[in-house]
Amino acid sequence: MTLPVTAALAAAMAALLLLLAVDTVRNRFRTQQAFGMGEDEKLTRASRAHGNLAEHAPIVIIMVALLEMSRANHMGLMVVAGVFVVARVLHALGLYMDPPDKGGPPWPRAVGVILTWLVIAALGAWTALMLLGNLGN
Repeated sequence: MTLPVTAALAAAMAALLLLLAVDTVRNRFRTQQAFGMGEDEKLTRASRAHGNLAEHAPIVIIMVALLEMSRANHMGLMVVAGVFVVARVLHALGLYMDPPDKGGPPWPRAVGVILTWLVIAALGAWTALMLLGNLGN
């Protein structure tokens, strides 16, 4: 059984995770900070962009795989996976940006967070509905 949507999503997340990890290590070398983040804002931003992706991507990849194995709508899964990729790129970019003068997070980070949560909620509901629909089988 092949899982092309899951594979594409996992590959995209792996590439982004590697990019963010390399930048975190680059900032660690720059600051000579082996553990923690010290007081360096750039290291903190790089580390959180990497960590936040590592915290959110696994559950989304797992739910996409479960839905794909359950023969969920292929186009729907592609759209949701694509939205998640965009959300995570926006979130990472927003973490690297300075906050606006009015305070609050930069708009890419805010949009990235909202889209991420919407994707997780949608996948959770979709998975639950598919499970409920198969209880009688």
